[in-house]
Amino acid sequence: MLKHIFSRLCSTILLLLAVSFFTFWLMHATPGSFFDSLRLNPQISPETVARYERLYHLKDPLLVQYGHWIINILHGEWGYSFYYNVPVTHVLGSRLFNTFILSLSSFLLTWGIGIPLGVWAALRRNQWVDRGLSIISFVAFSTPGFFLGVLVLYAASKWGVLPLGGMHSPNYDDMTLIGKIRDTALHLVIPATVLSLSAMASLQRIMRGNMLGVLRQQYILAARAKGLPESNVIYRHALRNAFNPMVTLLGYEFAALLSGAALIEIVCSWPGLGSLLLTAVRAKDVYLVMSSTLLAGILLVIGNCIADLLLTWVDPRIRYEKKNLSQ
Repeated sequence: MLKHIFSRLCSTILLLLAVSFFTFWLMHATPGSFFDSLRLNPQISPETVARYERLYHLKDPLLVQYGHWIINILHGEWGYSFYYNVPVTHVLGSRLFNTFILSLSSFLLTWGIGIPLGVWAALRRNQWVDRGLSIISFVAFSTPGFFLGVLVLYAASKWGVLPLGGMHSPNYDDMTLIGKIRDTALHLVIPATVLSLSAMASLQRIMRGNMLGVLRQQYILAARAKGLPESNVIYRHALRNAFNPMVTLLGYEFAALLSGAALIEIVCSWPGLGSLLLTAVRAKDVYLVMSSTLLAGILLVIGNCIADLLLTWVDPRIRYEKKNLSQ
């Protein structure tokens, strides 16, 4: 397993370098830069702009700039945000926690509801429950997340039950600890639900198909012929084998939630990495865009490694041997 993880990390480092260089090139290929707006500001002298350009090697060739950025990353320096006028780590640190809360809540909703619904639909195949869940999942999977977010926000504005945007209420600082948790949870309901619906519908359909396939296997028929209770047949034998393929989706689902959270954050005014990245791209804040992209790639690598570890824990038949690594 350690050899497999080391091999995966070596390959993903090359992938992260390729993605970061493409992002760096794309930011420089588009016309304009952040300093163009500074040059139009009469309160900022040309000497100040020239000092920033010398300090961050912005006049050097593209490969030289990218090399300096990589060296700084290896030393723990993620760059400087020209738009916010603070180091990038300060900006990312404040927003990463907000995105983590949203993504974790959506992740728990997706897997905590989608998997049981898939099992329930498989056990009641072709009944009204199965048909109803199929229709609902098809609609949820086909509806764009941002459009669904607008619909939910409109419904919430009519009902007046949930807050319509942001992460905290105006009087958040005056609340008690329990009040702050409750206020954040209420603001989290709409973005977490909207972010979960599409992934939940997809997992429900996949789990249903896996469960139906396992229930047709010969060992399930043999377990029932031995007189085992139906609950043992379903939850001890069938469910475990049907769930194994789902573990491989954990890493990709984790990254998909982070990427999908960006658009939902913008629609629901959630102060996370999504709205931050949009602001950075519009302002041509190169180092903030680069650091956000690199952070998303690192989270994808971590998610895939977690999925590999969970897969070997759930299914003891899987072993990462030297022979498998060479294939």
